[in-house]
Amino acid sequence: MSLLASLLLLIVAARLLGKLFGRYGHPELIGEILAGVLLGPALLGLIKPNPALAGIAELAVFLIILSAGLEMRFTEIIAAMRGRGMLLALISFALPFASGAAVAAAFELDLMRMIFLGLCISITALPVAVKLLDDLGILHTRIAHYSLATAVVNDVAALFILGIVLNMPQQSSLGEAVSTVMVATWKLGALALIALSLNWLLSWLERKDINVQTIPENLVRVFGAEALFGIVIVFVLIFGTISEMLGFHFVIGAFFGALFLDKRHFLASRYEDLRGTLSSITSGFLAPVFFAYLGLEFSLATFDDIAFPLIVIGVSVASKLLSGWIGGRLIGMPHREAIGLGCVLNGRGVMELVVAGIAYQKGFIGATMFSTLVLMGIVTTFLTPLLFKRVFPAEKLARYSKSAAP
Repeated sequence: MSLLASLLLLIVAARLLGKLFGRYGHPELIGEILAGVLLGPALLGLIKPNPALAGIAELAVFLIILSAGLEMRFTEIIAAMRGRGMLLALISFALPFASGAAVAAAFELDLMRMIFLGLCISITALPVAVKLLDDLGILHTRIAHYSLATAVVNDVAALFILGIVLNMPQQSSLGEAVSTVMVATWKLGALALIALSLNWLLSWLERKDINVQTIPENLVRVFGAEALFGIVIVFVLIFGTISEMLGFHFVIGAFFGALFLDKRHFLASRYEDLRGTLSSITSGFLAPVFFAYLGLEFSLATFDDIAFPLIVIGVSVASKLLSGWIGGRLIGMPHREAIGLGCVLNGRGVMELVVAGIAYQKGFIGATMFSTLVLMGIVTTFLTPLLFKRVFPAEKLARYSKSAAP
C-alpha cells in the first residue's frame, strides 16, 4: 500500500475510533491507538510501520510536546513546587517509580529497562487529567488543583530524567554513569537557564512598562497574520536544535521553548488563533497519526509471558492510587477525596506514550517492553474515569462540586 493510501486509511480509522471513544466519555487517544492495532501487523496487517510514517509520527511528537508546553506556565510549575503540593508531587512520582523499578528487578531486566519502566509508570498525563476534571465539572476543586499541579511536576521531572537517560551510554561503569549524569544535568540546567533568562527578560520589560505584545504584533505586521504560527514554530525549533546540539532529544528543547511562551506575550485574540491553528493541525491530523502509529508497532506476539504485562498494569494502577491517597491524606484531604485524587493521577496517556516511543526508537527498550508500556497507557487511561466515578458516584460528586464552589 502506498504512503498516501496508508496515511488516509490510518487517519480515517483513527479519527472514527477516537470520536467513538470520546462520545462515550473516554479519551480519544485510546481509539486512535486501537485503530493502529486493528490495521497493523497485530490484527489485519493492512499497514506496516515504515520510515515514512515514522517521520510523520516524529513531527507529531514535536507538535504534541509544543501543545503540552503551551498549556503550562513557569509560574504554575513554581507554584506547584511550593508547600504541600511539592510533597504530593514527590510521593506520586517516587512511589510509582520505585514500584516499576522493583517489577523490573523481579524480572531481571537491565538498568535502562528498569529506568524507563519506572519512568512511564510514574507519569501523570496533564491533558487526560484536564479533560476528565473538566468533563466532571470539578476544575475548581482541591482535587483538580493538586492533581494538575502534580501532573505538571511529574511531566517536567519525566522529561528531565529522559534527557539524562538519553545521554547515558548503554554499557558503562558506575563512575562513567555518574559522570554522564552530572554532565547531562549541567547541560539541561543550561537549557532551562536560557528559557528562564528569556522569561525574566520579558518580565523585566513589562515592569519597565514596555509592551511585550508589540514584538509578535510587529512580526505579524511584517510577515502577515497567517505567519504567526510559523514564527512560533521556528522559535520552538531553535530550542529543539539547541537541545540536539547538547546531545538531548529535540522534544526536550521543544518543551522548554513552548513553556517559555505565555499568553501575556500575545494579544488575547492572537493567542487564541495560535492555539486554534495548533489544535487543528495536531489534534485533527498529526496526533491521531502518532497514536495510530504506536498501535502499528504494538505486537501481541512479543508477549511470551502474559504475567509481565499483567503485573506491570496492576502495579501501575495500584502505585498511583496508593501514592495519591497517601499524599492526599498527608496534605489534609478526607479519605474519599484522597482516593479520588489517586484516581485522577492514574491517567498516563500522552506523555507516557511519547516517552515509550522515544525509548523504543532509540533502542533503549525492546518490542516486549514497548508493547507492555503501550498496553499500560491504554488500560490506565481507560480506567481513570471509571475508577473516579466509582469513588464519586453522581450524587456524591454533585455534593462535592457544590461544596467546593467558590
